[in-house]
Amino acid sequence: MKKHIYIYSPSGAVRDKAAFKRGLERLQALGHEVEVDAAALASHQRFAGDDATRLNAIHRAADSGADVALISRGGYGLTRLLPGIDYAKVTRAIEKGTAFVGLSDFTAFQCAVLAQTGAVTWAGPALCEGFGASPAPDEIMEACFDDLLQGQGEGSGWRQTLEKRQKDIKNIAASAYKSSSEGIFGVENAVLWGGNLTVLTGLLGTPYFPNIEGGMLFLEDVAEHPYRIERMLTQLVYAGVLGRQKAILLGQFTGYSLVGHDRGFKFQTVVDHLREQLQTPVVTNVPFGHVPTKVLLPVGAKADLAVDGRDVMLVWGHV
Repeated sequence: MKKHIYIYSPSGAVRDKAAFKRGLERLQALGHEVEVDAAALASHQRFAGDDATRLNAIHRAADSGADVALISRGGYGLTRLLPGIDYAKVTRAIEKGTAFVGLSDFTAFQCAVLAQTGAVTWAGPALCEGFGASPAPDEIMEACFDDLLQGQGEGSGWRQTLEKRQKDIKNIAASAYKSSSEGIFGVENAVLWGGNLTVLTGLLGTPYFPNIEGGMLFLEDVAEHPYRIERMLTQLVYAGVLGRQKAILLGQFTGYSLVGHDRGFKFQTVVDHLREQLQTPVVTNVPFGHVPTKVLLPVGAKADLAVDGRDVMLVWGHV
């Protein structure tokens, strides 16, 4: 079924023009009407145009009437724009059926929209890294995107990372979970939210950080050493954010290199330490992040979670 997809650039400048072109051609080959924002390829310093240009692009995306407003790429720049966004305009667009989709720096927009309005956006691919991938887009990502377009995507399943010792789930409020020492538990009717860890942590203490109690927070990052990941997670622990959630869902943390000085300190070390700090269950290996194979996740929607050992099912129903 043909859909209207609007491409715009609210963050970093598009340097990989070949990926941009491949992405457009792929979406068109799938039969969609692709509209490109007038400033999609603008460039100012590291940004896709100055702040006013990128802010106007967001508002044009909201006015487009498109089925999907898809960012060209992430990078950096959206946090500069948050006070100037017309959130009422964005909310009206969402209510009329526009799905705002993106990842990475787009987390700033998604958190701000959730904090300011409660409206649902979608964590998913960007044009260049997703549909512009060479030699071809990832099939699972593409299928999940198509599910969104057709209104059929209602959940995702995966297997947690194999660990030498799966931490027992203990001391969990019976009102929120069904649990056992075998790591079987569930979460019901919790707000799913999150995105890029660095971007999200940078919003802490601002009006654009969602005040979510009893939610499920999913996190991912790229090119951040595990000790930096742990530092940001610890900040969220000390701020009380993680302890107020029903579950923490760790996605893909990629693009870093360990060094000799680490002496065995690795990402699993961070996971183990986090679990020691929290009563909240920590689930691993969510298929989302700066990786080709990723699902689409509704930021701000109510969802259910079922975990049986390594097997995980996340269900949000029709959004």
